[in-house]
Amino acid sequence: MKDEAKKMKDEAKEMRDEVKRMKDELQRKSDQKEKDDQKARDEIQSLRTRIQQLELSDLTRQQDTIIQNQKNEKIEENMKHLIHKTEDLENCLNRDNLRIIGLPEDHDKRKSLDIMLQEIIQENCPNILEQEGKVEIEKIHRSPPVLNPQLTTPRNVIAKFKNYQTKEKILQASKKKSFRYHGTTVRIMQDLAASTLKDRKAWNMIFQKARELSLQPRINSKTDYILTGESMVIQQNRRIARICKEKTRPEQKI
Repeated sequence: MKDEAKKMKDEAKEMRDEVKRMKDELQRKSDQKEKDDQKARDEIQSLRTRIQQLELSDLTRQQDTIIQNQKNEKIEENMKHLIHKTEDLENCLNRDNLRIIGLPEDHDKRKSLDIMLQEIIQENCPNILEQEGKVEIEKIHRSPPVLNPQLTTPRNVIAKFKNYQTKEKILQASKKKSFRYHGTTVRIMQDLAASTLKDRKAWNMIFQKARELSLQPRINSKTDYILTGESMVIQQNRRIARICKEKTRPEQKI
């Protein structure tokens, strides 16, 4: 009986020890899980904080980008304004100038450009010389000043007249008929800024296409061109392709 009681006592002790070990293990695991959960919560919070920082930083960059774009647009507007002012100033400074195109350079070796221009005027519009005598020229030169041996066409001649009205008479006469110099056709045109010439060339293409469409183009204002016939108004910033495809319709702005 004593042995059996002792045995039962030992078994009970072992069970209590096993229960205690299980409780300790469970507590350890519970503590570890709590630590892991806390670590996960800390990492999640850290990620949320980082995301908020990135979002704030991205928002700041977007705002900075918008501000910079506005500044760039303002700079571009100012640049365009300055370019236009420069073009206007250049054209104003060149108002007394004529550009002569196609005048052979081999004549330069025998005669001065001044004499050649007088001969062109004498040959093509002698009435100007009859009215005013010798045309006074302030300055005349080839442009560019240095001859490029690779170019096959003669350099342009730029002539600055002392009298604006005389220059205008010669220009108007050149529009009525082709000027010639000793059998060679020469073109007379207003000396304009390069950008103005480029814009004029683009509009000449529009006018040519308009005429092909049986329209009658004319200038309406500084910003519009009217194609009369069935008629349409073309804003300067429209593409040539669209102008060509537009069907004629009663005159209205587009």
